[in-house]
Amino acid sequence: MEDIQMNNFQIKSHIHDYEVEFIGDTGETLKSVIKEGDWIIIDNNIKKLYAENLIPILNENKHISIDAVEARKSYQGVESIIKVLIEGGFRKNHRLIAIGGGITQDITAFISSILYRGVYWFFFPTTLLAQCDSCIGSKTSINFGEYKNQVGGFYPPNKIFINPHYIDTLSEGEMKSGLGEMLHYYIVSGPEDFQFYKKYFKSAFTDKEILASLIERSLQIKKRYIEKDEFDRNIRQVFNYGHSFGHAIESLTHYRIPHGIAVSYGMDIANYISVKLGFIPESVRNEVRKVIINFWSGYEINEINIDAFIKALSKDKKNVGKQLGLILNKGYGKIFKNVMDNNEHFRGWIEEYFAKELLF
Repeated sequence: MEDIQMNNFQIKSHIHDYEVEFIGDTGETLKSVIKEGDWIIIDNNIKKLYAENLIPILNENKHISIDAVEARKSYQGVESIIKVLIEGGFRKNHRLIAIGGGITQDITAFISSILYRGVYWFFFPTTLLAQCDSCIGSKTSINFGEYKNQVGGFYPPNKIFINPHYIDTLSEGEMKSGLGEMLHYYIVSGPEDFQFYKKYFKSAFTDKEILASLIERSLQIKKRYIEKDEFDRNIRQVFNYGHSFGHAIESLTHYRIPHGIAVSYGMDIANYISVKLGFIPESVRNEVRKVIINFWSGYEINEINIDAFIKALSKDKKNVGKQLGLILNKGYGKIFKNVMDNNEHFRGWIEEYFAKELLF
């Protein structure tokens, strides 16, 4: 893949400002960044795929290799890593360097935020999901039992290094997941950005220049919101569009459905509910759905139990008392939080969706 020109940018944070830098060679950048005493936390898959570039550096520095699976994102999963760090001589003035996708990010961010009451950390995101979304925004999350992302806080990396060349080794499923996640930013942003995404998303599967431009634009949209509402108390909550339903789908399929694909289902469900409540016409839902269904093949969700699905929704962080805090749709650029009763009426819509609206 030829070098892709992307623009570095700064993000303002109440915790500490940080920079996103686009790079072409992870190994060379890593060698220039790492200092004595730093530890690398790396996804085993990345370690294997990029052995030639990374193994010489890993051999000369302290590192922990992990299987980036959801089970690692738990108290039990991070405990063993913290033990290795403390017993291995990691100190307050040392830094953690994460190389991997969202799970590696969450684990490293969570540990960085609590170890010695906070240590510096850097992030090299290697998945499309992490590059286009989770790498910025400060959130740290681990799972609690079967419930996804229930424990965490806000603690951004001190610097993010995005290497677009990692896109070359992504599977079709990872591409679908990343593009599915990315879509919600373009809908939140407004009609112009949605039409841009709609025009180019299919080409992004094969054209890395287009994909890179979608990544950069996605981050710029997110930057606007997180700088105004870093701690997710107000306008930033619109980025949970598709996520309440999506997280339920992930957990109930034991993460067989990748995050971004689950979110794409979640957006369709949110739009379906929005139509039922009269917030958007069917035509808007259908326009978005024609995009979304491109990500579903091979990731069917017919087996989901409605009782379990409703129960999972009832545990969502955005809920208010016994009411559901759902992010719904009044049109492009008009995503909003709607508090509503978790009653038989709502359940009927969910049952109807799973019975009639899936393609399989």
